[in-house]
Amino acid sequence: MEGDKKQKQKPKVDKKKYEEELARLQVELVHLQEWVKTQGLKVAVLFEGRDASGKGGTIKRITEKLNPRVCRVVALGVPTERERSQWYFQRYVSHLPAAGEIVLFDRSWYNRAGVERVMGFCSDDEYDEFMRSCPEFERMLIRSGIILIKYWFSVSDDEQEKRFQERIANPIKRWKFSPMDLESRARWAEYSAAKDAMFKYTDTKQSPWFVVQSDDKKRLRLNCISHFIQQIPYKKLKYDDIKLPKIDKSGYVRAPHDDQTLVPDVC
Repeated sequence: MEGDKKQKQKPKVDKKKYEEELARLQVELVHLQEWVKTQGLKVAVLFEGRDASGKGGTIKRITEKLNPRVCRVVALGVPTERERSQWYFQRYVSHLPAAGEIVLFDRSWYNRAGVERVMGFCSDDEYDEFMRSCPEFERMLIRSGIILIKYWFSVSDDEQEKRFQERIANPIKRWKFSPMDLESRARWAEYSAAKDAMFKYTDTKQSPWFVVQSDDKKRLRLNCISHFIQQIPYKKLKYDDIKLPKIDKSGYVRAPHDDQTLVPDVC
């Protein structure tokens, strides 16, 4: 059962080595972004996993150097009453990528197989229908030309507890902790069983799950980004040479700044 055992410990990634490798990978991400944009590719990446498993930090490192008009993050909140009455996948469909876009889903339609199932937010019939229709839904996306990549972040119970304690104690991270996090701890075995069932039905040949060991945050980020880059064959585009023209200030007189409110200099 996922998460019951500690992950096999490897030496922590050296900070200097991590920063150098992350910088190299972020350059490759820029090349990938440009290839996706020019070739009109449609890329959707799902990030799933237990609370505090490192999804948000990894997504942040992916998007850090990219163009937000090309690569965007989708993190939907609790569905509205209207959305609850819709076809389940409908609220996600409107966020799928168009040509030349990369969309990163910070949690996705798999909420139904995880939190909704465990917490009783959906009926047994709704859950069963999701499990039947999800593989076909994803095959439809792939047939439409979307490159679909699914990641599951696996964190041990000891490491998750450590990160929860840090969130509780650190005012900068306190907002990340929610009552649902407490429930996820109390229902650890139920979440594990739900994850196992989800994999059984949705880990398909056309749309497999990729499991990322996430006890070591630095290692998980490097591993995940490196793997993501390898899933989409791309070429490094050559930019045209650019020569900046000289600024022509003739005929311009700068207006006085007496009526402008400047931000105070605090340094």
